Amino acid sequence: MGGTILRLAQEGHQVLLLDLTDGEPTPHGSVEIRAREAAKAAEILGVERVMLGREHGFVNREVVHTLACRHAVAGILRTREIDWIFCPDPEDAHPDHRAATRIVEDARFDAKLTKTDLPGTPRYPSRMVYYYATHLKTIPAPSFLVDTSGFHERKRKAILAYESQFLVNEKNRSVLEWSDAQARFLGSRIGVETAEAFKVIEPLGITGFRGLI
Repeated sequence: MGGTILRLAQEGHQVLLLDLTDGEPTPHGSVEIRAREAAKAAEILGVERVMLGREHGFVNREVVHTLACRHAVAGILRTREIDWIFCPDPEDAHPDHRAATRIVEDARFDAKLTKTDLPGTPRYPSRMVYYYATHLKTIPAPSFLVDTSGFHERKRKAILAYESQFLVNEKNRSVLEWSDAQARFLGSRIGVETAEAFKVIEPLGITGFRGLI
């Protein structure tokens, strides 16, 4: 959803990237390399990034749904006054993705609790939106598409900031190609250059039709 992040930032929204793990181990990375890559990608997108990581129980390839992990995310939601949450679509082959989404969904609930030792003020983020980062060979069936025309090239640069994942690792070089193809295809569905897909469970309300494509 890099193109959408760029659009949100340009429109004046405060966007926070929350990394749950440090991303390691991977075949060609290291904790230090991944930290540099993530920082570079966030800089390209023009947004802030924070990480919870191992000290909060988040270990790459081993993410599990625990109360401690839920409360760590809930603390971020409360202290950073998060209103909209974007997280991976729960239908996924990657165990970390599925666990992360379950954690975030429950953290949204936990964030509103009173009489708790969680930091910050109780709040309930108003929207939960799912993006597609699936390892399944599925075709998205989104609730809505976001026009990312004019933002896709910077999204590509943000992806390429992860050199150890998408340049050094030959097996992943095709990811950029199918990302381009999907963006163009989704854009064609709404008559624009590129687009990104999202799903919601709770209905979105609109006050008019002027902004619809």
